[in-house]
Amino acid sequence: STDGVTGLKFIVAFPENIANFYPALPKNMIIITALFHETEVVIKGYEHHKDTLILSAGETQTFDVEAHLELSRSEISNSSLQISSNKLITVREVHHKHHSIQTSLVTPTDKLGTDYLIPPVPIINGTSHPVDQITTFVTENNPFRLVIINTEQNNMVTLTGVASKNIFLLPHQVASIWLKPEEAFRAVSAKMPIAVLFGHACAHLRNCTCAQLYTALYPTKEETKKFYIPPFLTKGVENGAYVLLSQRESRQVKSASQISPLLEATGSAILYRPGLLIPLIPETDHGACSIVTSVPNARNVAVIVVHRNLTAGVHLGYQSLESLNWQQLDGNDYVSVHIDLQSNKSVIWHSSSKMAVYSLGIKDGLMFGNPAAIISKSADIRGCLLVPEVIRIGAVAGGWRESLQYCQNQQLELVSFSRRGHMTQVYNKIILGKQAGLMDLWIGMRRSACSGQWYWLSNEPVTETNWAEGEPGTVNNAQCVIMTLKSSNFIWRDENCCRNAHPVCYKDPTLLTI
Repeated sequence: STDGVTGLKFIVAFPENIANFYPALPKNMIIITALFHETEVVIKGYEHHKDTLILSAGETQTFDVEAHLELSRSEISNSSLQISSNKLITVREVHHKHHSIQTSLVTPTDKLGTDYLIPPVPIINGTSHPVDQITTFVTENNPFRLVIINTEQNNMVTLTGVASKNIFLLPHQVASIWLKPEEAFRAVSAKMPIAVLFGHACAHLRNCTCAQLYTALYPTKEETKKFYIPPFLTKGVENGAYVLLSQRESRQVKSASQISPLLEATGSAILYRPGLLIPLIPETDHGACSIVTSVPNARNVAVIVVHRNLTAGVHLGYQSLESLNWQQLDGNDYVSVHIDLQSNKSVIWHSSSKMAVYSLGIKDGLMFGNPAAIISKSADIRGCLLVPEVIRIGAVAGGWRESLQYCQNQQLELVSFSRRGHMTQVYNKIILGKQAGLMDLWIGMRRSACSGQWYWLSNEPVTETNWAEGEPGTVNNAQCVIMTLKSSNFIWRDENCCRNAHPVCYKDPTLLTI
């Protein structure tokens, strides 16, 4: 699950890329995005001096990782990096050596699990096929590997399959385990949380070349999920793309060309195409706002999957994406689109619903990438939500002035509406939490004693209103505004400010700086 990819603590490791003896140094990096101002990030490792980064809200920084931290061939290593922050961040790791690039979204340590299913190995001629050529002595014919990264306590990790294996790890240690066909490991479990990567140092590509192939695994969740597969992920390799299905009782490798764009499965689904392993995003893990970071010197692309009736709500920064050429997914109600990204960080958000977003890159004809970092699962018409708006119906009925004071005593204000879309959003939330018998509510609008004009307490301009027919009255009539729940569209009327009614108390949301 990609839910919960913002956090305060992360741990990363960089698996062997191509080969340790390859005559090019790794250019590994981590890409960190801060959500709030004055975010202080500390990066440290075993025998590694501390580095400190200071980021402002919405800022993305790239941190270059020392070459010697690439994992060696030894089974146990201390070469991990710990990342800690005083405020929420997202972390993306980039493995880069020569022509070989892989990326993963890093799960915060408090969201890691203790049980993971090991995917089936994809069929790669010259690497995993034919099986009798697999050997630990030739790089491109090595077995696939599991990289297990321990968190902050001593840990016992167990791999189970035809054979079983126990591994003891000290805090922050990393284990690299061959997935030999004869051992057929199916699952990995641990006493304490672990991060798990699955892949190969140098999987065969074409023309006698090979490159790293790795993805992060997500903790096991046994529930039936729907995965919508955007056509961009299989574009150009229709017959060479496979879906690796991991379930508690079975594992399958299915040709992507034989799967409809809608796949239903329990467990996890990872798409393989030459050069790429990427977890498919289940519908349960769609989000309302995601951050897509860019990898330098590559074509960076975002792929979005959303219900076909909801494309109007999709935004890139402040730009609506409704007018793009959305592609219908065969046999279901979803559509997808891909967009090229120009900046080092892009915010993709939905004003009223959820969607899936993939963060991809293309270099030298090869695709790499991962699910984008979900910032919020709650939509807001104004942007990417960090802290939701607060809407609270006051428990005490009073006059308008007393109601204003009641809200302010709770560090809230009487609600003001900046635009119709926001009115609808608030109305829908009031309907969900409506108390029986509640009919009339004060809102934060009043008539100016000087000009006779209506104004909002928030000082927003009065551009859109929702007056009942015949309302408001003249300047000599009532000076305050009631919103009534008697009608389905929550119409307003002017009212004597001394009349008793319950207030709609409100606090603005915190939005991500775009």
